Amino acid sequence: MTDATLAPFIAGLPKAELHLHIEGSLEPELMFELARRNRVDIPFDSVEAVRAAYSFSNLQDFLDIYYAGANVLLTEQDFHDLALAYFRRSAADSVRHAEIFFDPQTHTDRGVPFQVVADGLLSGMAAAEAEQGVTSRLILCFLRHLDEDAAFATLKMAEPWLDRIIGVGLDSSEVGHPPSKFQRVFDAAGSLGLKRVAHAGEEGPPDYVWQALDLLKIDRMDHGNRSMEDPALVARLASEGMTLTVCPLSNHKLCVVDDLADHPLPSMLAEGLHVTLNSDDPAYFGGYVNANYQALADQAGLTRDQIVQVAVNSFEGSFLPEADKAARIAEVQAYAA
Repeated sequence: MTDATLAPFIAGLPKAELHLHIEGSLEPELMFELARRNRVDIPFDSVEAVRAAYSFSNLQDFLDIYYAGANVLLTEQDFHDLALAYFRRSAADSVRHAEIFFDPQTHTDRGVPFQVVADGLLSGMAAAEAEQGVTSRLILCFLRHLDEDAAFATLKMAEPWLDRIIGVGLDSSEVGHPPSKFQRVFDAAGSLGLKRVAHAGEEGPPDYVWQALDLLKIDRMDHGNRSMEDPALVARLASEGMTLTVCPLSNHKLCVVDDLADHPLPSMLAEGLHVTLNSDDPAYFGGYVNANYQALADQAGLTRDQIVQVAVNSFEGSFLPEADKAARIAEVQAYAA
């Protein structure tokens, strides 16, 4: 199959998305709509001005504008609308299941109650399943630039919703905030029966990936690109079948990878790593999940068979029940056949 025919193949390929920050799916049009609805001033005068601002040289540049955009999210309806907009867009990319991150501290620190955030997102997720047939799970992320006490307070706040939250994660500024900083709160989350994931090895060193494995005892690794610098780490990730949620357009936009032709994902597959493709913060990074598949097909030579393997990996690496995983994987294989 030539690259020219991969686009329609990718478009219809059933897939899961496992690395998606729901606040990072806030498109400029919705940002303006919510700003008007909530009478919030934003530092842009047009949708075009927002898009022009989406030029980053590093993670922190992105985070500064990401947190500014979040200021328009105030009511349960806002969070419902945000979630539903993402699921409508991802359903168009043949996403059948998504496990989405949310950052409660971004909102509670602005005085928005946890309940408003959680109930709004959960109602949007339920509406999307009814309307689009996309199943989903919610992952609560701790902001790593804040302290351990703040993370514990957020976990405490989340207790009434823990039957509807599948796991905890760790995101925001990586450099200078090692996973070890959050070992105790991850232990606490694990004791509550929550799955554990963490961003590591995007801008941070391979040592952060080791820490995420050994100290946070993660069930899934977010990013993990820089694992490739450490052969012993690569061997361990492969032997343990650890799923890595890789985000190529994000890596390129944040200057983690200079050229998508040199993206490590094909090498990761060759080393036996269980990698998946995801969009991270698609409103900011220039593409939803299919654009990430297509970019690596076009620029890094990802083949049809590799694309199918990545889609299978996305369901295998999900937190769906085993029977649901098997049914979704069968759907991928039937489509590919």
